[in-house]
Amino acid sequence: MNTPITWQDFTAVELRVGTILSVEDFPKARNPSFIITADFGAEIGVRKTSAQITAIYGKEELVGRQIVGVVNFPVKQIGPIRSEFLLTGFYRDDNEVVIAIPERPVPNGAKLL
Repeated sequence: MNTPITWQDFTAVELRVGTILSVEDFPKARNPSFIITADFGAEIGVRKTSAQITAIYGKEELVGRQIVGVVNFPVKQIGPIRSEFLLTGFYRDDNEVVIAIPERPVPNGAKLL
């Protein structure tokens, strides 16, 4: 899966840093998931999504953590919630997702370059 893209393709993806404000259980999800609310700064605002990260993360450890999200996908209805961003991460060998985070604190809304 090494399909070349252009610089323009890459810059079209809005990868922004946000801080998780709250994490709720999502019992209506098909697979165990959380509802995550994150602040992406003044330009983007506060957004929600669902994420299947319950196997390796607890709600309490996620609140206050900075994450990287794709904020320019169309809104997607997932059961009773509207997913407004895609939480990014990496699959481990056991198919669990480790979230992508900035190495040091940066302002909410900062764009990945």
